[in-house]
Amino acid sequence: MLKAAFPGSFDPPTSGHINIIKRAAAIFDELVVVVAENKQKHYLFTASERADMIRELTNECKNVSVAVCDTLIVDFLKEKGIKLLLRGVRGLEDFSYEFEVSMMNRMLDSGVETIFMTTAPEYFVIRSSSIKEVASFKGNLKGMVPPLVEKALKEKYI
Repeated sequence: MLKAAFPGSFDPPTSGHINIIKRAAAIFDELVVVVAENKQKHYLFTASERADMIRELTNECKNVSVAVCDTLIVDFLKEKGIKLLLRGVRGLEDFSYEFEVSMMNRMLDSGVETIFMTTAPEYFVIRSSSIKEVASFKGNLKGMVPPLVEKALKEKYI
């Protein structure tokens, strides 16, 4: 059984995130989307809100589950018996960062492997931070986030 974890902050979940999740669900027998809860970061949405949105947006993918993690990802993986990390990348800047993170994870646990999946071209410029900025100015988010997330963003910025 090929099992992978796709960790991220998903604050908020974007159309790019959902695209990668659905594509990965077609490849792996089981995919665990891991919502990060890093006490050093400030999030717009709680970990529970982010996890619930992803669950709702991927409910047709029967092999996808969602979990919240407030530990090192390698510790979460070890606890769940997962050896494969999936990371989404948009371009060279993302790859450079994700490559360094993957090396750190390998130093922490040499049994962890990382696979990189490129984004679909239509989502190349979508970043959660940019989405929040556009939403804060009540800009058009069509195509950048699913309608469920757009509604949640509008409620946060009322």
